[in-house]
Formats: sequence, C-alpha cells, structure tokens
Amino acid sequence: MTRQRLNTWYMRSWMVAILTVGSFTAGCMHHPGGIAPSTKPLAPGGYTELGKVRGQDCVYHLLGLIPVTGGNEMRNAIEDALRTKPLADAMVEVTVDGYFQYFILFSRACTQVYGTAVETK
Repeated sequence: MTRQRLNTWYMRSWMVAILTVGSFTAGCMHHPGGIAPSTKPLAPGGYTELGKVRGQDCVYHLLGLIPVTGGNEMRNAIEDALRTKPLADAMVEVTVDGYFQYFILFSRACTQVYGTAVETK
C-alpha cells in the first residue's frame, strides 16, 4: 500500500514540475512603436474624418524560431485599419504598438495601428 502512495506522490510531483516549467516558458510583452500625425502628407482642412480605426498584422512561429506565416508589417496593419472604413485613404493621429506572445509550441508577433480614418478632398 505504501508503494502505491509513493508512486502517486512521484507522479504528482512530476506534474507540478512540468506545469511550473510550462508556466515559465509562456508569456507576452507589449512595446510602443511610435506616434505620427498622419500616414501621408495632408493639408490642414483638406480631409474629412470618418472615425476611429484599428488594424493589425501578425506573424506566427513554431518553437519561437521557424516562421509559419509572413507578416508583422506596419503597412499591412495600416491597410487592415483602412479596410474598415470604405472611403478612407489615410489616417491621422496614428499610434503604433507591438506585442509578442510566446507559448511552448508557437509564438506570435503583432503590429497594431490605431488612429482616425480620413478621406482626402
């Protein structure tokens, strides 16, 4: 009977060790990217504001090293944001952030763009 308890104790301690190591190998990080007045030169009053937009572009990696998809480019994130407003051709009050998410088998790096979509006159 004590041998069975000892085996159960060993199994539980291994499970706790694996879960602890797994929790240390996963994580995420945010970092600021920058601020810009607009995505292209605009004359004061030469545009109509259409509303707030948000876009992102991500790249995925296996084991944190092998890229599975292309991406994580600011121009693609801007295009994604402008797609939400059909008449938009630029953005003002632009901010850019990036973040990384790392898990045991895969990771993800993304660029996020926030701003106000505008239509030039």
